[in-house]
Amino acid sequence: MRLPLAPLAPLCLLLGACGAEQSDPQDSNTAAATRDDNGADSMASNDNATGGDAIADTDPRPVMQAQVVLERLGFGPGVIDGAKGASLTNAVKGFQESRGLEVTGEFDTATMEALSQWRTISATRIVTIPQDWGQLTFETLPESPADQAKLEKLGYESLTEKLAERFHTTPAVLAQLNPGGKPAGADGATPSAAATPENANNAPVFTAGQKVRVPNIGADRIAADSIDNKDWLETLRSLGVGTNQPEVARILVDESEGWLKAFDENDKLVAMFTVTTGSQNDPLPIGNWDVKGKAYNPTYAYDPKLLRGAPDSDEKQQLPPGPNGPVGVVWIDLSKEHYGIHGTPAPDTIGTAQSNGCVRLTNWDAARLAQMVSGSTKVVFQK
Repeated sequence: MRLPLAPLAPLCLLLGACGAEQSDPQDSNTAAATRDDNGADSMASNDNATGGDAIADTDPRPVMQAQVVLERLGFGPGVIDGAKGASLTNAVKGFQESRGLEVTGEFDTATMEALSQWRTISATRIVTIPQDWGQLTFETLPESPADQAKLEKLGYESLTEKLAERFHTTPAVLAQLNPGGKPAGADGATPSAAATPENANNAPVFTAGQKVRVPNIGADRIAADSIDNKDWLETLRSLGVGTNQPEVARILVDESEGWLKAFDENDKLVAMFTVTTGSQNDPLPIGNWDVKGKAYNPTYAYDPKLLRGAPDSDEKQQLPPGPNGPVGVVWIDLSKEHYGIHGTPAPDTIGTAQSNGCVRLTNWDAARLAQMVSGSTKVVFQK
């Protein structure tokens, strides 16, 4: 696979692919949601806004609130869904390690006390879907690589999918937060109107200009002048990922535990994400590697000979970029040929489904990590 790289040295790079402490949440997310003050979109977080949400949430959502805080601190819980699971356990472990607490992965007394300073950050908030989203075109993507290659972009298939990725969640969670298409807590938004697998017809159809309840993600402040690549700038906006990220000197990926840890120059843990790291047939290449470059919004050279399970009848294809591309929104190239760290079109599969040997994260975690690493970052893969 060949990708256009953002080189970390003057030398142009060629690659092949497989299929300082974080700021407190309040400090990193207090900007008003305007382009004059913040390069993020109009749905950016603003924890210091006066008045709060006009519509109070009917559910305290303690697990989602913990997910929101941990993610703001750099310890990604994966998809923010208000449910306990392996990704949240990893996030808790990362927070505990960074604070010198006993690493249990549980919300024990010491951990709850350490997290208590952020108890005023709500689990959810109300946003208005931008009016210009109504001008966007969404379409169902073809399954065939040959048909995908004919497209200009492997973009989102619906406004709901785009909205879910913007707030690091899923369409199903958005439906739960907006029963009957209205924010939870609003008149007429009753739990009985929420979409369920048995009552899928109640899944709301979101539209531009609509007020919706979403997970209260932060760390989305963008210094637009710091990003030269304007396409990448729009990607960060669409993912709700800010530009204020710590510099990382070392990355450690554990195959058996399914996590990626990022350490600063003082070897302090500053970020941790759940990852997918290969399979029995395509195992993670254990060893020490270097970061060679980064490709933002990469194209993908589909080669069936390199992908286990690809039909023999398939031919090589050059697939366009996009969040629903095979490697998502970013590719971090490693010194091990054909291997890298990248995003995914299926965030809810991280930590469960297998990969073709590479390290796969949600698009928002991959975008965040890409801003942390440089050509001097060392990468270690361990069992």
